Amino acid sequence: MIAALARDAKREAEAANERRVLVFAGDRDSGIDAAYDAIEAVDPTSTAIVSTREGFRFEEHRPRSTDELLGRTREVVVLDCHEQFVPNALGRSVGAVDGGGLLVLLTPGLDAWPAIRDRFDDSLAVPPYGIEDVTGRFRERFVGTLRSHPGIAVVSLGTGPDGNDAIERDGLVGSRGDAAAEPTVQATAEKPTTPPNAPPNATFPAAAYEACLTDDQVRAVRAFESLATPGHAVVAEADRGRGKSSAAGIAAGALALSGADVLVTAPAFRNAAEVFARASELIEGSESDGEDGDGDGGNERNSEGDTHRIDAPGGGRVRFLAPAEAADLPDDPDAVIVDEAAALPVRLLEGFLDAPAVAFCTTVHGYEGAGRGFAIRFKERLRASPFAVRDVRLDEPIRYARNDPVEAWASRALLLDARPAVDEAVAGSAVGDATYRRLTPDELLADEALLREAFGLLVAAHYRTEPNDLARLLDAPNLAARALVAEGRVVAVALLAREGRLDAETRRRMYEGERVRGNMVPDVLTSQLRDETAAEPCGLRTVRIATHHALRGEGFGTRLLDEVHEEFGEGGGRGTDGDCDGDTVDYFSVGYGATPRLLRFWRRAGYRTVHLSTSRNDASGEHSAIMLRPTGEDGPGSRLLDRHAAAFRDRERDGLSDAHRDVDPDVVAGALRACPASMPIDLTEIEWRSVVGASYGPGMYDSAPGAFRDLALAALIEGDDGSETGDALDDREERLLVRKVLQGRPWESVADELGYVSTAACMRALGDAYEPLVERYGTEFALEERERFISD
Repeated sequence: MIAALARDAKREAEAANERRVLVFAGDRDSGIDAAYDAIEAVDPTSTAIVSTREGFRFEEHRPRSTDELLGRTREVVVLDCHEQFVPNALGRSVGAVDGGGLLVLLTPGLDAWPAIRDRFDDSLAVPPYGIEDVTGRFRERFVGTLRSHPGIAVVSLGTGPDGNDAIERDGLVGSRGDAAAEPTVQATAEKPTTPPNAPPNATFPAAAYEACLTDDQVRAVRAFESLATPGHAVVAEADRGRGKSSAAGIAAGALALSGADVLVTAPAFRNAAEVFARASELIEGSESDGEDGDGDGGNERNSEGDTHRIDAPGGGRVRFLAPAEAADLPDDPDAVIVDEAAALPVRLLEGFLDAPAVAFCTTVHGYEGAGRGFAIRFKERLRASPFAVRDVRLDEPIRYARNDPVEAWASRALLLDARPAVDEAVAGSAVGDATYRRLTPDELLADEALLREAFGLLVAAHYRTEPNDLARLLDAPNLAARALVAEGRVVAVALLAREGRLDAETRRRMYEGERVRGNMVPDVLTSQLRDETAAEPCGLRTVRIATHHALRGEGFGTRLLDEVHEEFGEGGGRGTDGDCDGDTVDYFSVGYGATPRLLRFWRRAGYRTVHLSTSRNDASGEHSAIMLRPTGEDGPGSRLLDRHAAAFRDRERDGLSDAHRDVDPDVVAGALRACPASMPIDLTEIEWRSVVGASYGPGMYDSAPGAFRDLALAALIEGDDGSETGDALDDREERLLVRKVLQGRPWESVADELGYVSTAACMRALGDAYEPLVERYGTEFALEERERFISD
């Protein structure tokens, strides 16, 4: 029965150039035996088995993790969901199945599965919660998709008469007779009968366009032609399976044939394998068309046999380097192609903006959850660069038919295509008319439209939202969601995490170095900043907050935070759905990649800086800031802020010339301005003479750098206190104080960066900047010293 079911599903999948899913639900060993029977029945040319279990008969087909499936395709992929069911792993497995192929899922019995807790559920049980607090809503929803979507066969193992297997669904889209029919959709291994035409005035060879399988690929390859001219950039975006990497490879080969040195990079070489395969085919084809066919170095990888480099006739080449090395642009390439760009840190991507020409290829709805850092942060920087940027998007599937039911199923099951409400539905919404509402997991589970809009906002506004986050939203006991709704549409959403209120033993282990999941702010304050009591108060961290892009700048984010503060803080007293176990929240917190704009937003919302990371976040490319907002003036949260704000002020006094020496000066100024710990000024008369002399007379900054540093910190921390001299420094003067006084940069580099005509002019500007600081902080002695120069 299993063999016949597998053969029928495979025949129909091949006939339609689609994919099918086989679900073997029940005992794990029985499921593995069924998977063996299915594989042997269809006799695939390529198989991958993803499981935590050892000793498979097909052990050579078992990747160490689903990460190894990214950028690769298989005819059959088996995913064992028994010991742990990870949504990210499901997405990667689906993405690896080629047209005409099968995805085989081994699951517990579908009726019982939502109530079963596994290793992934354990990762959601963050302290002080236990695994018994984790719910099964995500799996309940997932099981519903298995039983309702076309193209999915479900076999209930051992539940039929006499203990036989029972076919709950055969998963066939057409009739069984149609399943054996001749294919109606061309297999992807073959080229179209009539390949797309080369566009008029194309500069790449005709063979490059003959290698394209869709009009989308033709448009992409044509866009890549611009890389032959310095000063051009291309952004190619697509969902998986659209031929984005193939188009990049065709373009790389064509550029190499013209004599260009093309540098290709990706998170790993396997991610760029398709680029190299297509480039190699084009270069080899050009040689076979030649008169002698022996070439001049030709399609040999290179003289050393390096499989990461292809040499083309005429001196061009295509070569691969890992991202960190490629970002330095060794050997001055003519063009750079960055594949799976969304999986790389933004800071690393910025290095490629120094290339003569560059293309960024990225997945839009990535199974691995990457993509938003590129779309949100990096594309803005690319637009601001001197490059002439061309955008191209590929929508037509290459590896399977456009109406593949498995793609539609995966998109729904994992909300890969979740999007906010369309602009027209929310345009003109007024912030005062929006309704604040809780988004409980049960409400989200019961209302698919509400779930898609809320999750779509989180995906659209954050640089790293992944399928696992959908399970967290529905099942994690420490999370809560709140939203603003206008005209029935979600226009702003916040994802909140309960943190802290940990017992003494857990706090001790954290202090001694043990990582405690789901308590980001207490963990940093305890393990890094050495405060063993930091995890005792109860905090509510804003994990993510998003406003519909059509309504940004209208105050919706601020209104949403105000409502959250009212509900969970002293105004509301307690969370109304069990948040923080009914305890009053002692403080609110947030951690994020610090930018000047975000620092201003959170400071205006009442949050204050307690930490700035010494290293950059891998995903955002920014230094991460942690900020707190206490709920009371003299409670545990207030005391936590007081001691960590003072510690942050003291760390920065010295750290800015060390670990933070390269932090953006606007980020430094913004972080200090949001620090509530005032800077005590206690200078000696000698130090005041140096400061006053440098400000009003012939004195030099170098005579008392510590005094200048204290005054600079005080001025930045208290820069908007409302006093008469509180806003005396303009933006350039603040940057001057940060770069020269606090970060200790050389005069020449500071003058050059800040646009002073000379180092002497930069020195005079620093003296001028300290004049209002002398008036603001100066002692009676300092003011008398100042009069000596003013009177002269």
